[in-house]
Amino acid sequence: MLDEKALQTIFTKARSQNGWLDKTVSNEQIQQIYELMKFAPTAANTCPARITFVQSDAGKSKLKPHLDDGNVEKAMSAPTVAIIAYDTEFYEKLDYLFPHADAKSWYVGKSDKIKVAGLMNATLQGAYFMLAARSIGLDCGPMGGFNADTLDADFFPDGKTKSIFICAIGYGDESKIFPRSPRLNFDQACKII
Repeated sequence: MLDEKALQTIFTKARSQNGWLDKTVSNEQIQQIYELMKFAPTAANTCPARITFVQSDAGKSKLKPHLDDGNVEKAMSAPTVAIIAYDTEFYEKLDYLFPHADAKSWYVGKSDKIKVAGLMNATLQGAYFMLAARSIGLDCGPMGGFNADTLDADFFPDGKTKSIFICAIGYGDESKIFPRSPRLNFDQACKII
C-alpha cells in the first residue's frame, strides 16, 4: 500500500488549482506524465486519448478565444494547459494495441460505439493524467468551461480528434484555492450487495 504522504499527494490533500506560481513545467515532466499514465487500463487497451500540451504564447493565444470567461485567467496563467481529447479513429491502432482479438472489427462503421468507447476511455485516461501529474509533484486545474466545437475546429481541423476537457498543470498558488467542498460519505454514494 502507498504510504500516507503518497495518498495525500494524489488524493486527500490534492486540490483543483485556480492560480499558478511562476514556475515552468519542463518537457521532461510532460513526458514523464505520459509515461506513467499510459499504463493505466482502458477497455480492450483502446488508448484513445490524445493530449495537446499548450505552453507557448502563440498556443495560448490560440486557446484563449475558446475559453469561458471564468477560465481565461486560470488557463492563461498556467505554465501548461493540456487539451484532453479522443481520437475518433482509435480503432485503427487496435491490431497493435490488442493483437489477440480482431478488436478493430468491433468498431469499424459503428459511430455510436466509437463515440461511447472513445469518450469513456479517454476520460479515464484524463483522470490517470491528473494522477500521474500529481504523482510527480505537479498540481492540476481541470476545466470544462470552453467551446469544444470551436476549439476542435481550430486545434484539430481534420475532424478526427474531439476534445473532452482541458487541464492546467503546474505549481498551484495555494492562496487562490477555495475551501474544500464537501464530499458524499460512503453510505450516500455506495452500497455493498
